[in-house]
Amino acid sequence: MIRQTSVAGSVASFVQTSISIACVIGGMTVPASGQQIADPIARPTDLHCEYLTNPLGVDAARPRLSWRLADGRRGARQTAYQLYVGTDSLAVSQGKADQWNTDKITAAQTLLTYAGKPLKPFTKYYWRVDTWDKDGKKNQAAVLSRFETGMMSDRNWQGAWISDSRDVATKPAPYFRKAFQTTKKVRSARAYIAVAGLYELYINGQKIGNHRLDPMYTRFDRRTLYVTHDVTAQLQSGKNAIGVLLGNGWYNHQSTAVWYFHEAPWRNRPAFCLDLRITYDDGSVETIRSDKDWKTALSPLVFNSIYTAEHYDARQEQANWNKADFDDAKWKEVIYRATPSENIVAQVMHPIRAVEQISAKSVKKLNDTTYVFDLGRNISGVSQINVKGNAGTTLRLKHGERLYDNGHVDLSNIDVHYRPTDKSDPFQTDIFILGGRGEETFMPRFNYKGFQYVEVTSSKPVELTQASLTGHFMHSDVPPVGRVQTSNPTIDKIWQATNNAYLSNLFGYPTDCPQREKNGWTGDAHIAVETGLYNFDGITVYEKWLADHRDEQQPNGVLPSIIPTSGWGYEWGNGPDWTSTIAIIPWNIYLFYGDTKLLADCYDNIKRYVDHINEQSPSGLTSWGLGDWVPVKSKSPVELTSSAYYFTDVSILAKAAKVLGKQADHAYYTALASKIKAAVNSKYLNKETGVYGNGLQTELSVPLMWGLVPEELKAKVAANLAKRVEADNNHLDVGLLGTKAILNALSENGYGDVAYKMASQETFPSWGWWIVNGATTLYENWPIDAKSDISMNHIMFGEIGAWLYKALGGIKPDPEQPGFKNVLLQPIFVSGLNRADVTHNGPYGAIRSAWQRNADGLAYDVTVPPNSTATLVLPLANGANVYENNKPLTVSSPEIHLLESTTRQSGQYRLQAGTYRFTIK
Repeated sequence: MIRQTSVAGSVASFVQTSISIACVIGGMTVPASGQQIADPIARPTDLHCEYLTNPLGVDAARPRLSWRLADGRRGARQTAYQLYVGTDSLAVSQGKADQWNTDKITAAQTLLTYAGKPLKPFTKYYWRVDTWDKDGKKNQAAVLSRFETGMMSDRNWQGAWISDSRDVATKPAPYFRKAFQTTKKVRSARAYIAVAGLYELYINGQKIGNHRLDPMYTRFDRRTLYVTHDVTAQLQSGKNAIGVLLGNGWYNHQSTAVWYFHEAPWRNRPAFCLDLRITYDDGSVETIRSDKDWKTALSPLVFNSIYTAEHYDARQEQANWNKADFDDAKWKEVIYRATPSENIVAQVMHPIRAVEQISAKSVKKLNDTTYVFDLGRNISGVSQINVKGNAGTTLRLKHGERLYDNGHVDLSNIDVHYRPTDKSDPFQTDIFILGGRGEETFMPRFNYKGFQYVEVTSSKPVELTQASLTGHFMHSDVPPVGRVQTSNPTIDKIWQATNNAYLSNLFGYPTDCPQREKNGWTGDAHIAVETGLYNFDGITVYEKWLADHRDEQQPNGVLPSIIPTSGWGYEWGNGPDWTSTIAIIPWNIYLFYGDTKLLADCYDNIKRYVDHINEQSPSGLTSWGLGDWVPVKSKSPVELTSSAYYFTDVSILAKAAKVLGKQADHAYYTALASKIKAAVNSKYLNKETGVYGNGLQTELSVPLMWGLVPEELKAKVAANLAKRVEADNNHLDVGLLGTKAILNALSENGYGDVAYKMASQETFPSWGWWIVNGATTLYENWPIDAKSDISMNHIMFGEIGAWLYKALGGIKPDPEQPGFKNVLLQPIFVSGLNRADVTHNGPYGAIRSAWQRNADGLAYDVTVPPNSTATLVLPLANGANVYENNKPLTVSSPEIHLLESTTRQSGQYRLQAGTYRFTIK
């Protein structure tokens, strides 16, 4: 898997990489042309536990173990495997296991659920897998991986929940510390910390780890997360000290906005529980725990809000507060607090990090006390300033997405929902009071913002240069797994802007925007889920967020429109067009990963949700929902779009029932889906003309994409949609729901060229219109000068990022063999584009679909990963022929099988694993 320190940097490097250069993805080399690259030794690679590499603190009693097969030969596949799990690394490396030995199993399976002896807490387990290749040969090079269990049960915690007070109005963040001694040689040490709020952990003055904003946001009174850290290297012989700094996060929301997070039922002063478990060389174990022996004091972080900003007074710093020799005699005792929830579980997921550091592109000095920095791009995250000045000098760092004509930062597009009670908490404005100790550095700890510009205003003149301020792009650090490169620079920039918007809205849960709200809007998330999964390995984030769904669901099945929530959103903004997340996201995880766990975990929740709608709308039609949000100009009926999503949810439930072996449910919900489909078509479809409603883009494309159109009328409805788009000058006339459907409805029904014309437009309204006007992320509204709904970093119109894979690359998962076990390949060689190179790294490895026009016709390169197959459909215009290695493809070969449906207009083939070059002429 490609892994880079900078995700945004990797996006940029993907764009800049020439297709003539081979790249290494997923443990195998992906060539730029059709030449065969042979790996003489097939071997397992990319060993993961719970979709992470060597994770710490695993709580799952039966964790999932997975791997890929590295084998570049054609027809590469795994014919058998044997998996070993044990506590002795040497024994496991030698093929011995005291926990689980599967014996040799004849199967191509590469995802297993642990089924050995019961796992014990606080234990490191080693595992390896042996594989046999297509020729029955066993791999020679064993790869050893590991995972380590965490608490496994609430009963194993020894620490107490402690805080400094119960006063939610106290503004300064609290410090906590405890000194202790080690008298023996330390073999290993683990810190387990559960927090209501946010934290930074220190051992002997050193900050532990590079995560930001831990733990992830949950419904705190129903589920609390803990994080495990390896702190072996930070402990020293003799005196030691632990330091903890707590932040408010969403737990003690002191800022006031329309969603009432300041009135959340869980709200309290931040608290934590910590066990530092030390294992000594002699095998003895000592646990340093949170209890009444700890001391606390207020910190220089005098205010922190996840929503607005942070205020820091460097004059109040206490040097070495987190070191062993610090005198804490003036600090006070901690207090005990009740546990925030009865469900303390491990945070096992890709963390939030400051992934990329961005230097200011320019700085403009407006006067002696005001500077405006421009990062050159819109990001989520924080800024860092280095400055020298007198003690007490106050700097205000205002972060925004745009500027007024006079050069000052303009917040008018993003502060619309903020409801401050006074002027002490300015929106997106950090306040830094200098300590007067030479050059000082400030960067927020418990906040993030959405911004491109930073206006720095000081109470006294200070000297700043372009190098004085940098931006830090923060987001869940999900590995990139996709690449799109074309001959159209605007399309490439749209893809990059879509990814930047997606990442800017991924903070342990998918959000709508990183500045105005930071809310987990459900509609935005299910619209963008395919875009996310084609581009990033996001399963750990989605599994966590769907657990949030289960926490928030009412007994009657109703879900709120934002998740997590303090209680807002159960009465507005929800409905099947938004809260279909409960069905659509688990189904897509199943399609992309071939893993049924999330689908099974959410099955009863999907069922309760669907049953509630059925009870409320026995006719099969429902008007519950927001409808086609923020349309260009035409608004489609809410009943049509909401009923379409209701149909989609029921259809997914029926398919999930079949997958999970619930035959009675499968039959019942299949019939219910048919009833909804008939009701929608009875009211909205004119069968004579093939027009839904008034024939608007959304009215036609939503039924097409989601499968409501009768088979015999698809061609007529699709033709009407193409005519409607042409009548709209090949431009968009849709809102959120139509944006998801329009490109797919066209390209999946024979109008790929029309879809591409729409996707590549550079005039209003279009994605390209944003790009040519300087966008580096996606916007919330099609008009750049709209009076409302004009966040400049939104993901809700991001379906185009997935469409590039599905249409130009033609890469889709096969529902019959999910997880890309069989890849559906149906590229569209659209007019107006000369080249497209699309790669997705799925569970089996790299899938590549790349085409380029040349003087002789068209060259098409394909890579099918080891242990999988592909069903390839090639368009053959004007009776063109297909060649492979300059030989006509007229008969089947061992690796390429002609399907019976092959015609003069469509070449259809079943491909074995390997790399191919086809030419069409």
